[in-house]
Amino acid sequence: MQKERKVAHFEQSALPHLGAAYNLARWLLRNPADAEDVVQESYLRAFRFFGGYQGGDGRAWLLKIVRNTAYTWLQHNRSRELAEPFNDEIEEIEDHAFNPETLVIQAAGIAALRKALDELPIEFREVMVLRELEGFSYKEISAIVEIPIGTVMSRLARARKRLQEQLTDFSKEGVSN
Repeated sequence: MQKERKVAHFEQSALPHLGAAYNLARWLLRNPADAEDVVQESYLRAFRFFGGYQGGDGRAWLLKIVRNTAYTWLQHNRSRELAEPFNDEIEEIEDHAFNPETLVIQAAGIAALRKALDELPIEFREVMVLRELEGFSYKEISAIVEIPIGTVMSRLARARKRLQEQLTDFSKEGVSN
């Protein structure tokens, strides 16, 4: 009976965050199949160590496991990306109509944004995904990524600047894929 309660409590705490877990893994690894593998491994690890879970924000706890599992996976499979040196020092669009031309332009913009986000260094990509796509606070991101809040803010600012520059370059080049 104890095991059944543990399984039920784990499912209640972790399963609602499956989409967020996959989203983070997908953006960190840039490959849907690899992301699925990492999420599966993350959930196995989370279940294995669920006895040590102290309660609180299950989403942040789980995404920290996903992040660590993704980085471990990258070290074993794509060490080049993690070996690149990283230095921490260093108007809304209105929708008037949904005509075919507008939809094509919007799709091109979304594709360019995805491409620009995908080209960010992993350290920028992860904070952008956690903040802009998953809605975590700076404090929560700081805990998940294990960096100071000031570094989170700095990385977000630099990531946003890079995205803006890349999107400007894409629009000048006419890239829409």
